[in-house]
This record gives sequence, C-alpha cells and structure tokens, in this order.
Amino acid sequence: MMPPSTWPALLSAPYYKLVQLQRRQQGYRPVSLPPEPTSPSGYNTTSLSPLLTRSAMAKEKTGKRPLSSYIWDTWDKPPEERKFLAKLDSFLLTYAALSYFSKYLDQQNVTNAYVSGMKEDLGLHGNQLNYITTAWTCGYVIGQIPSNLIITRIRPSIWIPLMELIWSSLTMVLASAKNFNTLIAVRFFVGLAESTFYPAIQYVIGSWYKGDELGKRACIFHTASSIGPMVSGFLQAGAYNGLHGKGGLEGWRWLFIIDGVITIPIALLGFLIMPDLPTTTKPSILYTQKQIDIAIKRMESIGRKPPAKFTKKKIIGFFSNWHIWVMVPMYVLFNNGSGPAGSSSMTFWLQSFNKPGHTVYTVAQINTYPFGGYVVAIIMTLIYAWTSDGIGARWPPIVFAALWNMVNSIVLAATPLYTNITRRWIFYYMGGCMSGLSGLILAWTNELTGYDNEKRSFVVACCNTFAYVFQAWLPIVIFPQVEQPRVFKGNVTNAGIDFALVCVAFLALYLQTRDEKRAAALRANDDDQSIVSRDNGSSEPRKSDDVYKGEVGSVTGSTVVEVVEVR
Repeated sequence: MMPPSTWPALLSAPYYKLVQLQRRQQGYRPVSLPPEPTSPSGYNTTSLSPLLTRSAMAKEKTGKRPLSSYIWDTWDKPPEERKFLAKLDSFLLTYAALSYFSKYLDQQNVTNAYVSGMKEDLGLHGNQLNYITTAWTCGYVIGQIPSNLIITRIRPSIWIPLMELIWSSLTMVLASAKNFNTLIAVRFFVGLAESTFYPAIQYVIGSWYKGDELGKRACIFHTASSIGPMVSGFLQAGAYNGLHGKGGLEGWRWLFIIDGVITIPIALLGFLIMPDLPTTTKPSILYTQKQIDIAIKRMESIGRKPPAKFTKKKIIGFFSNWHIWVMVPMYVLFNNGSGPAGSSSMTFWLQSFNKPGHTVYTVAQINTYPFGGYVVAIIMTLIYAWTSDGIGARWPPIVFAALWNMVNSIVLAATPLYTNITRRWIFYYMGGCMSGLSGLILAWTNELTGYDNEKRSFVVACCNTFAYVFQAWLPIVIFPQVEQPRVFKGNVTNAGIDFALVCVAFLALYLQTRDEKRAAALRANDDDQSIVSRDNGSSEPRKSDDVYKGEVGSVTGSTVVEVVEVR
C-alpha cells in the first residue's frame, strides 16, 4: 500500500486519471479521490475506453439516478448541456422524423395505389406488385454502403436533403406512369435516392448522442416509419374520394403528386437545420462554438471517434471481429421477420371479402383499417426505447419482441381466414410489435463500433443493406402475392426467423460480455502494473498487447485510449 503522500503526484498524471475511473467502475476506490475535472458547463470531460458500454458507464456514476432522468435523460444534466441537447433534439430529430415519414409515405403508397385502381388502370397482374417493390429494393441496396462512406467525407446537411429532393421529384413522376415498365424504372431510381437516408441518419444520430440517450432518439426517429403508412391510408382515401377524376387524373395518381408536394418542403428545411458531425459542424445561428465543444467532449468521453483517414489496416478492421458478422445477421433477421405486418396481409385480407357485385369493405376502409397495427408499432417502439435506455441493455426488448411475433405468426398460420375474424383482426394488429427494434439494433451497433468512425458508418450501412438484399427476394418466396392473404407457408417461416433472431441476440450479448470481461481484466492488470512502474520510477505503464492494445495521449486535457481490438 502506497503512503497517502504519494497520491497527489499520481492523481496529476493523465493516464492515472483514466485508471481511477476504470478501477472505480470495477468497484475499487483510492484512499482519497479529488473531484474530477469538469468543463465550464459542468460535465465530466475525462475520456473513457470505447469498450465501456452504456451499462458499464452507468455503473461508473455515483449515487442514485434521479427518477426524472428515466423519464427524459437530459433532465439530470448540467444546464448548458441540457440546453444544447434540447436544441439538437429540436433540429435533428424533427428533420429526421419528417423525412422518414415522407419516405415511408412513399413506400406504403405503392401498395395503397395498387389496391385503389392502379392495378386495373395499368393492367397489372400476378406478382407484378412484388416486382415493383423489388425494383425499389434493388436501388435501395446498391446505394446504401457507398452513401454511408461518402457521408463521412461530405457534409450530411447537404448530401441528405439533396437526395430527398431527388426522390420526391421522382415520386411525382410516378403519377404519369402508363405501364408496368415505367413503374419498374422509376421505382428503381427512387430506391437509389432513398438509400442515402436511413443508415445516414442513424450514423449521424450515433455521432451526437451518448448511450443513455441513443436508444430513445433512434426509436423516436423510427416511429415515423409507422406514422407514414398510417397517414398514407388516410391520404389515399382522401385522394380517391376527393380528387379522383380531377384534372383527368385517377385518385391513385394524385396520391403520388401529394407525396412530392409534402416531401419537397421537408427537404428544403433539411438544408437549414440538419447538423453535420460534431467535429465538422461550424458555429452558426443554430449552434455556438461552446455548444459544439460540448458535443465534441461528450463523444470523447465515451470514446466515439471522429472521422479519420481510410487505410488498408482500417478497412481490414471492418471485418476482423464479430461485430459485422453478428450485428448484420441480427438486423437482417429483424427486418425480414415482421411477418404479415410487413407483407400487407391485412390489406389483402380485407380486399378478399369483396366479390363481383358484392362490396364488404370500401377502398377507403381497406386503406385505413390496417392502421391499428401501426399504432401498436408506435407504442411498442417507445416502450422498447425507454426500457432499453433505463435498464442499460439492448437485448431484452429484442428477445421479447421476437418471441411475441413468433407466437403471433403461429396463431395466424393456425387461424382460418373467415371463421375467426376477430382473432385474426387482433393478431394482424399485434404484428406491429416488431417495428421498434430497428432503432435499438442500430443503437447497439453504434455503441459497439464507436471506437472507429468509418467502421461504425460501414457496419450500420451493412445492416440495412443486407436486410434489404434479403427483402428483395424473400417476401416473393414466402409471402407471394398469389397466396395472399392465407400465406400459411410465410407465417410458419416467419416464426422460424423470429426464433433465429432470439438466438443471435443472445450470441451478441455473450460476445459483448466476454469482451468487457477481458477488457476489465486487462485494465486491472494495467492498473497494478502502472502503480508498480511509477513506484519504481518508470515513466511508462506496462500494457498487455495480447488482448488490449492502446495508445495514450492528451487531448484537451483528457486521456484517450484507442481500442484496436478485443479478440
């Protein structure tokens, strides 16, 4: 045991300040611990290892968390930081949600237009709706990874709104479509333009928010994916009833025009309020230099790195550990495991009641009745977000939703189409339980890969890209249009996909826990070795390179540890 007189000298060393926090996170406390350095705004600026996950960082805090912070995470933060986050939420989340709303409005309107007259007017038949959807998916897949790598070099505040202008213009072009080939071509380029949006926004959100904030923001943004289809149903009903025949255009054509009219102003707003990254945002009327400094230090404090040069070593590092090989399959399984909710089975089911000369559900009812599933999706998305941030773990909501949807798919497979109508109606609505997992899985990915900015961008884009690679063909196989609305094979297959998602979520949890234990053991060893070395007059602490490799440097008075890998 070192005498107390040696503590002041040790406490003044930057590396030892890091060790203090790491040891305290493991449950140890020194004889005397001075107050940690804070910025003028009152928040801690000491940098932690990127391997300290949100749950681990929660343990680092002393004292009980106030109840208000579970309701909204900024309420227990210093005033300057709270003011900055309120402004960031107002601008970034507002633009992200509005744009995502318009994007999903467009995606859902193709199906609504199909059942509202487009099929008959253009002479569509068989699985051609699936092919139109697949054309959009192909464009969406091709553009995502290049776009997300480009956005680490080009300002997001320019790239994202520009692409939104392009896709909104192309959507209006669909109103002039005369045949199936035109629909295929235009939908491909709409998908290509829209491919820039979702992974880019998730990457940008992950560049500004800490772990106890990230899940809520990612999921609040994602709720727009449920609001869009809900509004689409009402818009289609209004367009069909109020605009059908106006200007010589059918109601379904007016819907695409309305989409563009809604989206273009949102894109223009994006040029004004969409932020770049903390390290590339310039002081302006929206963000002061002090607030930008707060943002940079917040990300330093959790080890989330800014953009760096692409190197061969960096690119190889994208594939050298389990993150890409586990998180990407997890997202693929989620995205293709929503079952009937994602295949519009309820819309086809309602339409199937109508026979020539006998109408049970009107076009307006067919377009609006399925919105109950989206209400369930919104509610569950927000519950998952607050639960995940509150307990400091991403996996419990993922496992819960997957098991719930697995049961849901089994029940729909076993329920006759027309003899248990109430039961089928309820379980169609319950299919919305899976929607909210997108934000949580990508928040988890952002946290796991935060120590390398380019890898984080790449893996986030890969999650969405390969999810849609499978979505381009899997629905045609397991939910073919000609088998709607029964799709027994699809419901059974979907139950198996959901079970696989549970298994992969537990695998990710195991690997993350293993890495954290290894890193903690190395930190404890480095702590002991650094104390011995300093007692012996050595200027450098001993570090193990077998499991934990790092570089120690001083950045704005803080110590940053760069994790190369934990294998």
